[in-house]
Amino acid sequence: MTLEDPDRRYGVADLLGVMAALRHPETGCPWDLEQTFQTIAPYTVEEAYEVADAIERRDFEGLKGELGDLLFQAVYHSRIAEEEGQFGFADVVDGITRKMIRRHPHVFADTNLRAGFGRSAWEDMKAKEKGTSEVSVLADVPLALPALTRAVKLQSKAARVGFDWPSLEPVLAKAEEEFAELKAELEEASASRGSSRRVAEEFGDLLFVMANVARHLGIDPEAALREANAKFVRRFESIEAALRSDGRSPAQSSLEEMDRLWDAAKSAEDKS
Repeated sequence: MTLEDPDRRYGVADLLGVMAALRHPETGCPWDLEQTFQTIAPYTVEEAYEVADAIERRDFEGLKGELGDLLFQAVYHSRIAEEEGQFGFADVVDGITRKMIRRHPHVFADTNLRAGFGRSAWEDMKAKEKGTSEVSVLADVPLALPALTRAVKLQSKAARVGFDWPSLEPVLAKAEEEFAELKAELEEASASRGSSRRVAEEFGDLLFVMANVARHLGIDPEAALREANAKFVRRFESIEAALRSDGRSPAQSSLEEMDRLWDAAKSAEDKS
């Protein structure tokens, strides 16, 4: 592998070659040589989030780059596994290709199955492959998922075997109940000046039931929270811009003034 060639279109084999060069024990990159599955895993999660962010912003040029970064993570882990004698990138490609063919018999085996094939059939095939008939239906929900996403997946798994509220109304009632319990714990903690462990527990229960509300509404709670975050950033930046035009910063303002500027930013968004 030589320096980047501007006239060449690189392929997967070239990417694998770059990874091999980076991990070469004698001539490789010192930082890359120090990495392990554990040290690279956080970057893998981060890259997946950056892919989701580019999709959310419909930044297709950015998405192309982020997908490349995510692909590089797969190549990285595969290279480490190959060095340990476990498997290589070709095994990863072979495995996922076989899995997709196996789990889509309505496409690759018998097209007459298409009409009746849905998410339930996919999950049944997945469970059969993993031999999970005697294992908890929740066993394959990864611990590393973002907590809100994992809550929805846990609830969805339980719902498939009948453990679910019949409609949205009782879920909303449960949310009100959990909020009341949180308020009660806050009052008790304030009066006793005791531990906040129970407050944190009740807050977690409230978040869990709100994830259930999102599931019943067909809303992705992570996406909804990302949008709320983006809205907060937009409006706070509007506050900063208004104060900056007056030669001041938020620290030189008052809460009352910033509240007024916030309302003005909100009103401007509502009218646009």
